[in-house]
Formats: sequence, C-alpha cells, structure tokens
Amino acid sequence: MSRRPSSSHLSRSAPIACLAAFFLASCAQDGPPPLPPLPEEAMSAVVVDPGVSRVALARAVDELFTSDGMGETRAVIVMRNGEVVAERYADEFGPEVRHIGWSMSKTVTGVLIGMMVADGRLRLDDPAPVPAWQRSGDPRGEITLRYLLQMRSGLRHDEGADPVYDSAEVRMMYLDGRDDMAAWAEAQPLEHEPGSTFDYSTPTSVILSDIATQLIAPDAPAAERQQTMADFVDARLAVPLGMGSLVGEYDPAGTLTGGSSFWATARDWAVFGEFLRNGGSVSGAQIVPRGWIDFMRTSSPASPDYGAQLWLNRDSGAQRDYMFADQGPDTAFAMMGHLGQYVIVSPEQRLTVVRLGISNDAERALLMDELTDIFALYPSE
Repeated sequence: MSRRPSSSHLSRSAPIACLAAFFLASCAQDGPPPLPPLPEEAMSAVVVDPGVSRVALARAVDELFTSDGMGETRAVIVMRNGEVVAERYADEFGPEVRHIGWSMSKTVTGVLIGMMVADGRLRLDDPAPVPAWQRSGDPRGEITLRYLLQMRSGLRHDEGADPVYDSAEVRMMYLDGRDDMAAWAEAQPLEHEPGSTFDYSTPTSVILSDIATQLIAPDAPAAERQQTMADFVDARLAVPLGMGSLVGEYDPAGTLTGGSSFWATARDWAVFGEFLRNGGSVSGAQIVPRGWIDFMRTSSPASPDYGAQLWLNRDSGAQRDYMFADQGPDTAFAMMGHLGQYVIVSPEQRLTVVRLGISNDAERALLMDELTDIFALYPSE
C-alpha cells in the first residue's frame, strides 16, 4: 500500500523542485536572458519610427543617463536624415537650457575663419596676421593660418600640463593671461618648427578669434570689439542657421574666447552638427563654402585624427583614442569639449549625435563606448 508523503517531506522537497525547474528553464532558453523592460521615460524619448529598433535606440540612450561610471549626462539628441529621432534631458535641464561647449567652441571658430577666407580677407598659406610676429627676425612670422587651424603652430602652449596651474589654457583663461588672452597666447615662444608638430591648444583658437576680430574691428576699444564680433556671429552664423541660443564669451580686452566659451542649447548644437554634415549649407543656402568644410575634415599632416579645429574618426598613430576608429566609418568626425561634451557626425550614416554633461577623463572612455553603441545601430549608406 502506498504511503502519502508527509507535509514535512513536501516542505523539504519544494525548494529542490523549484530549483530544478529553474535550471531546466535556463537550459531550454535560447540565448541570454531577456533584458529588463525599459521605463516609459526611456521609450517616450524616441520617436515611433527612428529608422532602427525603437527599443534598441531607447535602451542605448537610456544607458547614457543610467549606467555607472560615465558621469552625469544632461542632454542627448540623435538626429537621422535631419530629423530628431531621440531627445532626452536630465532633471532640471530641458530644451531651453544653454550648455557650454568648452572645446566644441573651436569648431565654431574654425567656421568663422572659413567665412573670412571665403570673403577674401584671409589666405590659408599666408603668414598669420599677428603684428607681434611680423618684426624682422621673429621666427613666429613663419606661422601660417593653416598651421593655426591644424594645431601645428609650434608655439609653446602646454595644454593639460601637470600641475594644472602650469597648463597653458589655465594660465591664459584664469591666471596671468586672463585680462588679454590673445596677447598672452601670441607672446609665447616657439617650441617646435612651425608646421612640424601637432600640439592641441586652446590658446591657438583664441589667436584665431583675435585675428578674426582684428579684421572686422581693427584696433577698436574692448567694448566695440566685443559688440562687433557678437554682431558678426549673429549675422553670419546664428541667424542663418537658426541657432537663436548661440552666444560667446569675451575677455576684458573684448576678444572672443573662441577656444572654449560658446554656449547653445542641445538642439542648437545638433543644428550645428547637421550644418557640418551638410557641407556648410542650411536649407539649400551655402553659409560657408563646401570646400572649407572638406578642409576642416581633412587630416592634418601632423595628426591623422585631427583636421582643422575638428576631430576625425581615424587612428591617431599615437597614444590617443578619442572616437571609435576601429568600429565606425573614417568619414565620421566630432566636436569634443572638456568634461564630455560631444557633437559626433557620421555623414555615411546620416547621423548627428549630441551628448552634453559632466564626465571626467577616467569616465570618458566608457562614455564613448556607449555613444558608439548608438552609431552601431545604424548602417552606413
């Protein structure tokens, strides 16, 4: 006669049965376990048809806001074919908030210089019109506009030096150069032969800003210099592009701090990225010659991953890996700023991606990996 199991026996065997069922289910599962569902906030940030899986794009954007080890993301915009397909902001930030571009500002300055070249006011291979360099016997007189744009002036601008108070950009912006940043930058001696060596430098972009300002407001008082340049930026760039939020900062001498201090909303930074993707045109109007944008996107002879005030998705040939050269197209390029500001453009994929926030140097490698995931979703065309 069979004997019915006791209740104590059942209580001991139930966990074992559950555990067995778990392992059987795991063995039967095809592939890794499913990812957890996304919150509504993540899904609502992406349009219904973004050109790829909506869930995949929403998850890639969500990870920029929620993953550990990447710092604080404040704004993300993804544009595909000129349309916003994803847009998300952190709490206390939104579409109307301006964000400082830090070194993304260099690319804006590069475009302004391109306008003056197109106007016939400057020539790429002429000596840069810096009066302090034109004295007889001054070797800095060999520095051309091209060298400045491609960060190979040869000037002693030690960016990112240690200790930080010896760093060129810190000295220029906050210490002994702060009252006249261009004068400080232009006064530095040569460290290399002009044109020979890539040396990324915020002071170099301030020299470019000074050159531009001197052309449109020669020897004017500080207030007039500032207003004249602000009017030029509005009339030639901000208004034609529809970048109503774009504004620059100026030093006490009235010089645009064009290496670090343009501000704009995330949407307007995206507009500028699209302007570059479209070869300098907006709605069919050519704001700067297409050839100038091609020049900005052409590798410097001294650095394969840098063009003219613009980073390129190419192997640096040095211990520098700022983008995703081993994965993405070599036609992609980026504006990059201090603390993890990015406008990354891939013409082959018809993509522009903006990320704004705060990430330290240690966090930026992981941040770039997450941004790379967005580009990996879209095929090249």
